[in-house]
Amino acid sequence: MKKLLALVMVLALALPFGALAADTYEIALVTDVGNIDDKSFNQASWEGVVAFGEANNVTHAYYRPSEDSTDARVESMKAAIAKGAKVVVLPGYLFADAVAAVQNEYPEVSFIVLDTAPAGEAAKNTYSVLYHEEQAGYLAGYAIVKDGYTKLGFLGGMAVPAVVRFGYGFVQGVEAAAKELGVEPEIKYWYADTFSPNDDIKTKMNAWYTEGTEVVFACGGGIYLSALAAAEESGHGKLIGVDKDQAFESELIVTSAMKNLTGSVVQALTRIYENGGKLPEDMQGVVANLGAADDGVGLPTAEGSWRFAKYTLDEYNALYAQLKDGSVVVSADTDNQPAVEITKVDYQN
Repeated sequence: MKKLLALVMVLALALPFGALAADTYEIALVTDVGNIDDKSFNQASWEGVVAFGEANNVTHAYYRPSEDSTDARVESMKAAIAKGAKVVVLPGYLFADAVAAVQNEYPEVSFIVLDTAPAGEAAKNTYSVLYHEEQAGYLAGYAIVKDGYTKLGFLGGMAVPAVVRFGYGFVQGVEAAAKELGVEPEIKYWYADTFSPNDDIKTKMNAWYTEGTEVVFACGGGIYLSALAAAEESGHGKLIGVDKDQAFESELIVTSAMKNLTGSVVQALTRIYENGGKLPEDMQGVVANLGAADDGVGLPTAEGSWRFAKYTLDEYNALYAQLKDGSVVVSADTDNQPAVEITKVDYQN
């Protein structure tokens, strides 16, 4: 009875777009703990589904699980498949167990998993995409110091590998720029243990800005909202966004450490539909890891999003080229804090 009720709930939450007369669709996205308007991971992934669906006249819909649990995510995935989904897009590390539980039960369905891979072994109908977050964090840290900021903060959501890579890459980028400029930056570093905004985060950020922090890298879903509220109250604080270009959220967001989530989804869907709706052989059970070499990470460079006063686009492009060709290497080690010589990092509990 409980499972039946959960299935009814996720069916009620499903919002189909471009549905056929029979109310079916071919592509489904299941959100993790957020929604498609989170200005972050879910939204960027959903925008990829919409872009492909509208360009190719393929029906698409999204589901939001009834609660934050693997069971609820599994029920949402099954509900989507029951409504005709041939491809299911799953954004976020929370889907590792859910896709592992479902992939073998539906071998005719293709699963695209972003930011994680199935727990255990990936089936041939599952394609996973990971990202070199350490490179995106490095680019943001390097740029912010080059632009003249030295009192910095890193606000992470949960200390999961992707967030840790963002943070440790940020530290490495700050250190690299500091050595070039001969400055001694300071970084306050803290994980909030949540991806949702709350008063505790805002209180912590208020304290940071009061103590002189200039820019906080808010890394993890909706927690940037708490940091942004504190920055606004401080009268001087600024932010670095994450996952997608968040410049439109506030003039206080200097830049964003991005993953090309939208492009990754479009690319994967294109390959699948070119192959008759099934994963091509070179994607079956594969875990891809996209970075600068694949244009998979970066900072926004559009005119309205490039808000650096001193750091130039030419300098950024030169550094990006070095990441691409491997002449600049950023450590992806999540077990050991980055070695620093002149940057002071305050890891807070």
